[in-house]
Amino acid sequence: MGNIKHLREIISSGKARQWRRTTIWHEVEDYVVITFGLTLYALGWTAFLLPYEIASGGLTGISAIVYYLTGVEMQYTYFGVNVLLIIAAIKVLGWKFCIKTIYGFTMLSVMLALLQALFHDDAGNLPQILGKGQDFMACIIGAGLCGVGLGLVFQHSGSTGGTDIIAAIVTKYKNVSMGRMILLCDLIIVSSLYFIFHDWRRVVFGFVTMFVLSYLVDYVLNLAHQSVQFFIISRRHERIKQALLSDLHRGVTLIHGNGAYTGEDVEILMVVARR
Repeated sequence: MGNIKHLREIISSGKARQWRRTTIWHEVEDYVVITFGLTLYALGWTAFLLPYEIASGGLTGISAIVYYLTGVEMQYTYFGVNVLLIIAAIKVLGWKFCIKTIYGFTMLSVMLALLQALFHDDAGNLPQILGKGQDFMACIIGAGLCGVGLGLVFQHSGSTGGTDIIAAIVTKYKNVSMGRMILLCDLIIVSSLYFIFHDWRRVVFGFVTMFVLSYLVDYVLNLAHQSVQFFIISRRHERIKQALLSDLHRGVTLIHGNGAYTGEDVEILMVVARR
């Protein structure tokens, strides 16, 4: 009896160690992908949106507007406002929400600083690498990079802070969806471009950037959840079922069917797998 108990303890401790290793690996993978996504996001702003004075929604949009008006580099405004927001968010939303958010906005601030230092020309300006008058192409490419990057961040439960924090705080107390709150904030920020610069082109480019960015964020998020469904009909269904369960570790549903033409009973295996 004692040997059985000891054996169970060994098995359970082995499972616990395996679970811890798996959990740690998933966390490391999350942070690696989040960092890559933030790098793409910062690249989109630094190489394409900032040189052509294009702004979008969110706190990055506000930081870009401050940069265009005052010359204060984007990362300083972005980081400073996020610190104030996160102090409020910790009290309201707790540490669990805030840990990856703190990492997200800190790393994005670092990436923006590094890339701007890398891209600056001798005069201290960000060059228009697509050439003059290529505002629309810069808008599309910059928004594309930002959208893919942000999609990867969200896919791995990350956050860049900013209006996400404001929306999360408001939705905790008000019966308003988080998506609507973020959209409202973005609309106000982009619309304000006209009153600041008196140029409708900036507003139009701002909305185009918002649309492309949002579309690609959704595309990246949905891509991770796309699945395909297989129906397998075979006389060797039992062997195939065991191979799927034991070798491929896939879930299988067994469906009892009947041939419409032959009238014979058939067993159908249904398997759902990610693309």
